[in-house]
Amino acid sequence: MFKEYDVIVVGAGHAGCEAAAAAANLGSRTLLITMNMQTIAQMSCNPAMGGIAKGQIVREIDAMGGYSGIVTDLSTIQFRMLNRSKGPAMWSPRAQNDRMLFHLKWRELLENTPNLDFYQDMVGELLIKDGVCYGVKTGLGHEIKSKSVVLTNGTFLNGVVHIGEKNFGGGRMAEKAATGITEQLVNQGFESDRLKTGTPPRIDGRSLDYSKMEEQPGDPDITGFSFLDTEKPKTQRSCWITYTNEAVHDILKTGFDRSPMFAGRIDGVGPRYCPSIEDKINRFAERDRHQLFVEPEGWNTVEIYLNGFSTSLPEETQHEALRKINGFENARMFRPGYAIEYDYFPPTQLHYTLETRLLNNLFFAGQINGTTGYEEAACQGLMAGINAHRAAKNQEGLILKRSEAYIGVLIDDLVSKGTREPYRMFTSRAEFRTLLRQDNADLRLTELSYRLGLASQERADRVQKKQSEINEIKKIFNTLFLEPGEVNDWFATLHTAPIIEKQRAQKILLRPDVEILEMMKAIDSVNNALSNFSKESIEQAGVQIKYEVYIEKERELVQRMIQLEELEIPESFDYKKIASLGNEAREKLMKVKPRTLGQASRISGINPSDVQILMVYMGR
Repeated sequence: MFKEYDVIVVGAGHAGCEAAAAAANLGSRTLLITMNMQTIAQMSCNPAMGGIAKGQIVREIDAMGGYSGIVTDLSTIQFRMLNRSKGPAMWSPRAQNDRMLFHLKWRELLENTPNLDFYQDMVGELLIKDGVCYGVKTGLGHEIKSKSVVLTNGTFLNGVVHIGEKNFGGGRMAEKAATGITEQLVNQGFESDRLKTGTPPRIDGRSLDYSKMEEQPGDPDITGFSFLDTEKPKTQRSCWITYTNEAVHDILKTGFDRSPMFAGRIDGVGPRYCPSIEDKINRFAERDRHQLFVEPEGWNTVEIYLNGFSTSLPEETQHEALRKINGFENARMFRPGYAIEYDYFPPTQLHYTLETRLLNNLFFAGQINGTTGYEEAACQGLMAGINAHRAAKNQEGLILKRSEAYIGVLIDDLVSKGTREPYRMFTSRAEFRTLLRQDNADLRLTELSYRLGLASQERADRVQKKQSEINEIKKIFNTLFLEPGEVNDWFATLHTAPIIEKQRAQKILLRPDVEILEMMKAIDSVNNALSNFSKESIEQAGVQIKYEVYIEKERELVQRMIQLEELEIPESFDYKKIASLGNEAREKLMKVKPRTLGQASRISGINPSDVQILMVYMGR
């Protein structure tokens, strides 16, 4: 019934979809297996993409030739560029999306991807022989062979849903859990553990009084996520802000004795940065209110996602508390919030390619590695898909450095340090964030992806054109002199000191209050000089000119880091021979098996002295 595939991807969430698309677009015969074809790329929680650091990841996925940015743009109902008041390294795009449209656009793109087949079934077993994974066995008993397998099981591995004192098996509400794989892998020597996540109740928007809430409109100018010319919405839907209060907190506390989290029925650790409302009330007892975001789920639905009110308390407690929130006095629930507990495999068991250490040709991506968030899952899926394809073709795997992409930071963090709680990305996790901006993801990654065969010719041509325009704009700013009469009236409106003699446009742009697009509007000679360039190229050139000193300093740091990164440690290196290493360091190094000295230095529990000992032992 089934031919042999190059790559089989198990699970069609954000990780699975990107993995399948990447492998297929690279030329591998690919099979995507999911338990439900109607929930491909389901936004199980918040119907939104991007945000702080997450937006940078989506831009990187797009730059590499992934689909997440395109789908996000095609299903956006509201767009905002966060952190505009800060420097460009902190700017992070975020989109509110139409949940159903997001799924439909993903499915449409996948169905139009050559080399990609689909099959609806549960995978309960892997085909393993002599330390190599060579396919899967489905719930219906089909053995399907492949050269490599990518597991992206999300929250479905032995998933348990909790609502108050009720609990039942499920990977999502009303969807059955997946069984068998965890047990098989543990028997193969893998370590597994449990994590927890949750979701808020969904509300009937017709029952809300928005006049009691603060409106949060989208940006007038929609930048979007994809570097291609994807269609952007002509209009946007507003989100709204409201708050809990002491009356809400008092009602929620009455359900604490029936909370699965406080009663000990949940063993898994929850996400630190997205706690449940009961957790927030318990941990931050001094606060009399918590912010809530009232977010629409699409263009043509009244369903509302209540961001900030994730809970697993009994549904009657949820309903009673909701009605004490301003604007929610008559609120009706579509469905209650719930927690879900699921299996994951600590990611220190992976190579940096996301291939497992214990079994060749088996790759993990997404929540199975202990991450949380669509964006974190999607970028792992992209890398796992690329490397599963390369493994199937007997090619060397692709590893992105921490200085190249947030994707590189994420994977390095997971493999080097592991995680005991759901891992999410922040800008603070990236030491080279001045280089890793959302605006330059294409300049950083598209050429690399094009050489791999993933990014299209169109993408490569656009990047080449953009780079050429940036170089030309920088030349113009270096040679264009502006007279006092051209700029001083404008300077007065900015409350910045006038000039008394002509200055280079480049020097003027270095002033804190001056931005390149505003210069164009205010100064005719600048506008005339730049009128033939794209807005994207102008903005990018402006950032590079304005922050050149900081960018160069960071590049110098990268070069120093590369010296450590280039010192490779052989896979067979015997740490037992180094008597001067402490027991903890030796155990950690033997477990993680870092690829380079740089990666060894980032392992939790490894001290600089340990790195120096390694360097001496390696004759460096």
